[in-house]
Amino acid sequence: MTLNSGKYDVVILGTGASGLYAALNLDSDLNILLCSKADLKLSNSSLAQGGVAAVLDLVHDSYDLHFNDTMIAGGQVNNPVSVRTLVEEGPTDVLNIYKMGVDFDKNPDGSLNMTLEGGHSRHRIVHHRDSTGDAITTTLIEQVRRLRNVEIAEQTLCAQISRAESGFFLELIQNGEQFLVGASFVILATGGIGRVYKYTTNSAIATGDGIRMAYELGANIKDLDYIQFHPTAFAASPGRERFLISEAVRGEGAYLLNCHYERFMHRYDERLELAPRDKVSHSIMMEYRRTGSDRFYLDISRLDADFLKQRFPMIYARCLEEGIDLTKQPIPVFPCHHYLMGGIAVDLNSYTGVPRLYAVGECSNTGVHGKNRLASNSLLEALVFSKRAAKDINRRIHDPHFVAVHGAQPELQDGTAPLPEGLRTQIREIMQKAHFVIPDQSAAEKGLKTIEDIRTRLQNGKFKKTADYCEAKSLATVAALILRGAINR
Repeated sequence: MTLNSGKYDVVILGTGASGLYAALNLDSDLNILLCSKADLKLSNSSLAQGGVAAVLDLVHDSYDLHFNDTMIAGGQVNNPVSVRTLVEEGPTDVLNIYKMGVDFDKNPDGSLNMTLEGGHSRHRIVHHRDSTGDAITTTLIEQVRRLRNVEIAEQTLCAQISRAESGFFLELIQNGEQFLVGASFVILATGGIGRVYKYTTNSAIATGDGIRMAYELGANIKDLDYIQFHPTAFAASPGRERFLISEAVRGEGAYLLNCHYERFMHRYDERLELAPRDKVSHSIMMEYRRTGSDRFYLDISRLDADFLKQRFPMIYARCLEEGIDLTKQPIPVFPCHHYLMGGIAVDLNSYTGVPRLYAVGECSNTGVHGKNRLASNSLLEALVFSKRAAKDINRRIHDPHFVAVHGAQPELQDGTAPLPEGLRTQIREIMQKAHFVIPDQSAAEKGLKTIEDIRTRLQNGKFKKTADYCEAKSLATVAALILRGAINR
């Protein structure tokens, strides 16, 4: 849709699993604007491969086991109440999207097929081959499009949020044109921060915009230095965006090999290749120091070729495009930025503490993940806590004393100066050196000063408000918060 200035009950920024599921759980009498920064399907959720973790078999699994696995992976600094909420409410939401039409893989008897991934003590990952996120977001988009009370605005970036009386005004940019809309409630579902790093598995839009805007509104940003580096990103392509070799490949029995084509995980963790992601990434870096080589491989070629092609069709095809046949040869891999555990601090209802502002999905910090996210808990978190946000808004907006957004609208302002080249590249180079798998304290202290200078320059300069400018400001803000947190910790 083409935007028009107006007022809405709820504006949702982001169209990954959390933003879409929030829209589906808001009451049908609410007037909702759903904004997608790029195309509707471009999100980190749609790139998720492995699956979604949920205890659907209480005979062979339990909530306590999933709880314990999540706490162990997170280094026991997770919020236990949030984790308990996740594992006990999650199965209902997974079955809900299954009923909506998500085509999870099934066993010959028609039951849902559940696989194993690193850090899990039971087979509990439901999946659609190796493109589960795409299957989920495709279904949720179809469901949202049926809602008459939801307007969808693609190619729409939120540049800034300002407080109004009883709500917010949002400055939106669509096709280079500025619009101002009012909202009684805002749900931030803006995803991760991957583009703050030189190499990432995240999509191009993952620049931390929601975190930056929440920070500007006074929200508490918590544990932003808790960043997950996936151990097995494809390492033989030159691009900034690295495609992921899913956790499920190791779950099916793949071996990690060093430059000598030898298994090495036994030197670092008794769980071998099925250790949690942070442990595997750290082990690779230690082996890198031991051997002096950054050549690592993931080998699953000993398994049946037909099984591999059917189980991992997308990964098989992508590897073939890069000249690697995973049924016959090992896949070159290396750790790469993947996921943010920290974010905008929220309560169990995804409320930020800033009146009428909610945050869901990767941009939020529910406390579920601790220091390290357990595989396939991200989509589960997106579902559970976005539904909780929607239910809380439903309750509050129908309160007899509720007052809709109103007040004097701010004036749209813009600068004229072009954005200087190279600022984002400079930020990425600093982050890649200062806060990768094994952080460098000295580089962090030096890099923070440079990034703070960049951020001040962007804030005070009279730059044209383009998407590039907004993203650069977001990256500078996020990078500064990460390095501050790392130094203080």
